[in-house]
Amino acid sequence: MDKNDNVQAPPATGESSVADTQSTAAATGTPATALATPGFLQNVQQRLESMGDDLDLGALLAGSLPAEVVRRVNALRNIQVEHHKIEANFFEEVHALECRYLSKYKPLYEKRLNIVKGAYEPTDAEAKCAFDEDEADEEAKKAAEAGEKSDEKKKDEEKAVGIPEFWLQVFKNSDALSELIKEHDEPVLKHLIDVRLTMQDDAQYKGFTIEFEFTSNEYFSNTILTKSYELRTGPDETEPLSYEGPEIIKSKGCEIQWNKGKNITIKMVKKRQKHKSRGTIRVVTKEVQTESFFNFFTPPTVPEDADADADLEDNEELQSLAADFEIGHMLRDSIVPKAVLYYTGEAGDEDDGEFDEDEDDEDDDDDDEDEDPEEDEDEGHHHHHHGGGKGGHHHGGGGGKHGPPGGSQGKSKGGKHGSAGGANGAGQQPECKQQ
Repeated sequence: MDKNDNVQAPPATGESSVADTQSTAAATGTPATALATPGFLQNVQQRLESMGDDLDLGALLAGSLPAEVVRRVNALRNIQVEHHKIEANFFEEVHALECRYLSKYKPLYEKRLNIVKGAYEPTDAEAKCAFDEDEADEEAKKAAEAGEKSDEKKKDEEKAVGIPEFWLQVFKNSDALSELIKEHDEPVLKHLIDVRLTMQDDAQYKGFTIEFEFTSNEYFSNTILTKSYELRTGPDETEPLSYEGPEIIKSKGCEIQWNKGKNITIKMVKKRQKHKSRGTIRVVTKEVQTESFFNFFTPPTVPEDADADADLEDNEELQSLAADFEIGHMLRDSIVPKAVLYYTGEAGDEDDGEFDEDEDDEDDDDDDEDEDPEEDEDEGHHHHHHGGGKGGHHHGGGGGKHGPPGGSQGKSKGGKHGSAGGANGAGQQPECKQQ
């Protein structure tokens, strides 16, 4: 029975149990209903938990409640669906409001970009923070006591343009993003000068796109890399009672135009293979994918035929989707609008206490490179966890429902509605192609 079907009354065969309840009630003086049975609600809760994904609420209630109560419960469930529909309208208006306010944030983000890349030098008034004036005065006194800095240090400061490596430091101060960044990513991310958002509010498509702008570099020819997220603001028609707010249902990356020999998401691995029958040994070179922040732009695909009862804990693909969706929300709601606070360490990821530790990472290394029927001696390893897999950085909270456990569509609740965005980057070419 579908969760949303009407709950049917108990069959006639249940009359004897009702009679038993009535006789018990006569002895105890309690109402002759299932609800009056001691521990009834606790027993129902235990049954709900034990049934898990196989829950058939209709069958459960029909076997536990009197017919008149079942009818009333069904009426309340229908009222709840109507409540969710109104709530969905609320969230649609919130999304539209976010889109309108994005234009108000845009001048601020453009000014931030100009300061970061050194195109604008703040005035003394702009550089003075009145809210921490006492702390600034104390620092000024210490600087005066220490005397003037050496000429060499002055020269180094004069060479600094804007705020070097601003976004790299922002990302490294985010627990979630720092898990993605590997040593070979840092030289590339030093060229990142802006991260901004655009938002979509069409009738048939609602979502947001994160744009990463890079200076000219030796690694790829793209000026802008993009990551798009599609939102569903209303309830799932097949499970309307499970609605918890807007959800990410799909993400799309872009194609990075890597320069020859500069693709840091892959590496060449030499392997010695021994022929099983002849015993001869040969050395082959294989291209394998390696862990990298830039795998963020090739997200896992939401499976069309995913098992609705799939367990998130046992499915690495669903874990990766959940992690990818959660990072998208974190970038939109926190990291982009509060970038300077991440840079200084005054802000950090929310709910980082709910990150899981993956105890199985080391066990995976030995399985990926087995060759059959030939034996391999691997001089490298292929180990790719997009978004950190289970133990890297996906969240158990801080944004609501966020994995694809609901079926074929990966989900992540919209979370708080702190809109953030910036310049659209129009005219920046070449932009990456959508996959």
